[in-house]
Amino acid sequence: MAAPEEKQIEDQMSYPILLAERVRSAVDDAESFKSECSEVGKQVDRLSQMLRTVVRFSTTAPFLYERPIRRIIADVCKNLERALTLVRKCKRQSVLRRVVTITSATDFRKLSNILDSSLGDMKWLLSIFDPDSASNGIVLSLPPIASNDPILAWVWSFIATIQMGQLPDRVEAAVELASLAQDNDRNKKIIVEEGGLFPLLKLLKEESSPEAQIAATTALYNLASDQERVRAIVNEDGVPIIVQVLRDSPMRVQTRGASLVARMAQHDSVAQDEFARANVIRPLVTLLSFESFLEDPKLQAGKQSIHTVVKINKEMEKSSLGGKPVSNYDSNQRRTYTNSFSSSSYTYSEGSSRGGHNHRKDRENEQPLVKLQMKISCAEALWMLARGSISNSRRITETKGLLCLAKLVEKEQGELQYNCLMTIMEITDAAESNADLRRAAFKTNSPAAKAVVDQLIRLVKEANSPTLQIPAIKAIGSLARTFPARETWVIEPLVTQLGSNDIDVATEAAIALGKFACTENFLRIEHSKTIVEFNAIPPLMRLLRGNENSQLHGLLLLCYLALHADNTDALEPTRVLTALEGADRAVNSQHPELRELVQKAIYHLNLYHSGGHSQRFTYVP
Repeated sequence: MAAPEEKQIEDQMSYPILLAERVRSAVDDAESFKSECSEVGKQVDRLSQMLRTVVRFSTTAPFLYERPIRRIIADVCKNLERALTLVRKCKRQSVLRRVVTITSATDFRKLSNILDSSLGDMKWLLSIFDPDSASNGIVLSLPPIASNDPILAWVWSFIATIQMGQLPDRVEAAVELASLAQDNDRNKKIIVEEGGLFPLLKLLKEESSPEAQIAATTALYNLASDQERVRAIVNEDGVPIIVQVLRDSPMRVQTRGASLVARMAQHDSVAQDEFARANVIRPLVTLLSFESFLEDPKLQAGKQSIHTVVKINKEMEKSSLGGKPVSNYDSNQRRTYTNSFSSSSYTYSEGSSRGGHNHRKDRENEQPLVKLQMKISCAEALWMLARGSISNSRRITETKGLLCLAKLVEKEQGELQYNCLMTIMEITDAAESNADLRRAAFKTNSPAAKAVVDQLIRLVKEANSPTLQIPAIKAIGSLARTFPARETWVIEPLVTQLGSNDIDVATEAAIALGKFACTENFLRIEHSKTIVEFNAIPPLMRLLRGNENSQLHGLLLLCYLALHADNTDALEPTRVLTALEGADRAVNSQHPELRELVQKAIYHLNLYHSGGHSQRFTYVP
């Protein structure tokens, strides 16, 4: 594909050279305005010389940045055509022709100005091909063609340097391009339209220079702020390059690479799928888990065989990062998942071991803050990859990622804990809508499932922040259909949070409990009785006096409880019936399904009051 494109640019540059020769010939034939035509000839000669120099550069340069060449050459052609037209008017003509065709000195002054502009454009174009033309290798002067839009000239210069310059200059140009991209969306659009993605991805492959890779990932990260530009990176085959960075690079580069994965996955579902196909999840889980489990005392207990310990260490060394988790929390919760984790494999594709050995010493010397930031970025990337994606959520569980996430939720705090929790929430949300994933990842005897539920319940009970409590409650609600009737310890903290002072936490608890008691849950009767027995009715009544959202979900839960727990004395049927009758009058036509559910619950409770509660009645509208 490269040869036809090179032929096309050569053809484009041959035409202005031909035009320059025609102008030179027309100057020689001029009979009037000879001095003016002579000056035009000198300008055109300089243009012709510059054009030939550009041709030589373009045919010898291993990598050619064509965008400014095409734009400037097109403008030069237009100006040479104007010069040819004017000079030809100065040839000997009949009297009638001279009267009809009037040429003046003003025309030549205008032509001289536009040819000077073309000379300035060509001089600038040559300067970006010549690394010695600027002291730092980057040309920041403005060509006349971009005088009204200096950003365009800077973008051209930076991209040309990244494409064709020496490595130090390429790094500096990438940093400048990243700064421009950070300023506003217009700059981002110009960079992408002018072909900046390809050289940045090429720079990202410079494994010998971490600084070059960091500069490239930073620029790409700043550009990847909407779906269109993310899709452009994907279309440039950027995904495999970014995944390779996660496998073979030093920790600082991997941190930036993981952040780029997170941002691209956040803005585009196609990028989500492409990263998954490139097997990005396994190295992300590996980096996230590095060293964390080797530090767990259980992994060093006598129960572990020497073979297992050696295997774990070898697998962890293949990862490119490591760091001790920061923890202020000493948990007495069950930790059966740590033993299970020791037998899981976290190896990935063959090139990773090379990077692991090359950067092992650097990893050991990294500051704890750098290691923590790496894990934060990896957790965010997994979160964004799992969001709204059943297939990616399944891939995370297949790499034993749930065990790693549960461990970090237990031991960490701050952003890392939050990102891991949000990843778990997205996985449980996917499991709620997909029975196969739910059965595979959250079966009752799964150590990973136990680990996750332990930490979710702990946060529901102990976290003082709604920021942590709400996603933990959501995740428990998403798993409602996986809990057997005997697991009442999961329901009790949710009932407690119905009385939370934070209305959003209380509402989320009502939503989660509604998934235990709803018609779709096979164990709805048993769960409903458990909810009522944990004294859910009083806080639920208070929730009905909250805002519109809390009233809606509180009413749904109350209806489910009225339908499925009617033989429980703690239901307070008279009080519930009064509340439902009041709600029936208040529910408007915008919620027809809720209105029908309320009427069904009222009918059911009326039968209960009339002594028919020993049998099962069906609602008849």
